[in-house]
Amino acid sequence: MGEAELELPLHGITVVALEQAVAAPFTTRQLADLGARIIKIERPGRGDFARDYDGHVKGLSAYFVWVNRGKESVVLDLKDSSDRSLVDRLLLGADVFIQNLGPGAAARLGLDSDTLRSRDPRLITCDVSGYGGDGPYRDKKAYDLLVQCEAGLVSITGSADAPARPGISVADIAGGMYAYTGILTALYERERTGEGSALSVSLFDALAEWMGHPYFAQAYGGAPIARSGARHPSISPYGHYRCGDGGQVFLSVQNDREWAALCERVLRLPGLVHDARFADNPSRYARDDELTDVIEKRFSSHTADGVLTLLDSAGIAHARLRTVAEFAGHPQLAARDRWRDFGSPAGPLRGLLPPVEVAGREAAMGAVPALGEHTDAIRAEFPAPGEADDG
Repeated sequence: MGEAELELPLHGITVVALEQAVAAPFTTRQLADLGARIIKIERPGRGDFARDYDGHVKGLSAYFVWVNRGKESVVLDLKDSSDRSLVDRLLLGADVFIQNLGPGAAARLGLDSDTLRSRDPRLITCDVSGYGGDGPYRDKKAYDLLVQCEAGLVSITGSADAPARPGISVADIAGGMYAYTGILTALYERERTGEGSALSVSLFDALAEWMGHPYFAQAYGGAPIARSGARHPSISPYGHYRCGDGGQVFLSVQNDREWAALCERVLRLPGLVHDARFADNPSRYARDDELTDVIEKRFSSHTADGVLTLLDSAGIAHARLRTVAEFAGHPQLAARDRWRDFGSPAGPLRGLLPPVEVAGREAAMGAVPALGEHTDAIRAEFPAPGEADDG
């Protein structure tokens, strides 16, 4: 059987998604790439409000394009009894229902997990929220940056002078990935038990998990975590260093063996290996500014490319600081043939294959849907009782 004929792992799985913004759509796009059918319910008028975040992609929102590939868009008014009935019919044949509406909205629509799973115990439901289903923050609006602030992430990101937002939607991505893995786990469990599950994921809890290292470091180390810009907060040397041509290289020394290799083969300062000031990582980190001066003085007689060559020969981990445009032209992506074209209302677009590779099969990479593009087809596929015989 040829690659094109092999079914993807989630072929035959149907997901009904009452989703918006980034977190839940990011979850379902992962499922779509693995072959699941995603029926995305959007509100009349403008649909998912992420469609209007920007117009960077040939007039389409970069956020929407990123997280909504490979889905069917159905426009429904959930306050209309006929449209609400169609949702019930969709759910009769669904494997998964995911929603990230505001607190209490799904219950008011009769789409809460208890109600849905009482009708169909095989259904897997997943509620994605900002702060969870109870507690004093339950009803707070929870946008990505705000959750980052509450979780303490922004306080440790940036320079010594000012905190900063990470350049991507970290809270949304964290929540979306935990919802994704939770759904996969529930599908696996259902194969063994025949029973679905009620899952819930909050962006705050997801990001709180990712804050594990700074929490333990501060709770048991006693000192607040300092913002360190583009340098590592607890390892040295690990960060960016100026070279003689004005370029910068990033390098990372993870252990004493690598430290010796850096001193002897790159810096050409073998005596530095046993210098008491830099005897171990805690010592090096405590004197990071002093160590940086030593390293940059040695690098000043080399170009950035020359330093990278030295680091390669010594087996020291390193990287170039690339722009987003340079990332898009990264030789590793080109060499591994990671780019693919996919469809959209604005024409063909280019995007990356998803990270998980399934041997012998390639991700679906379906088109980004226009608002309501599949409404008529879905209505025809899931007619109300009596409608099927009318034609």
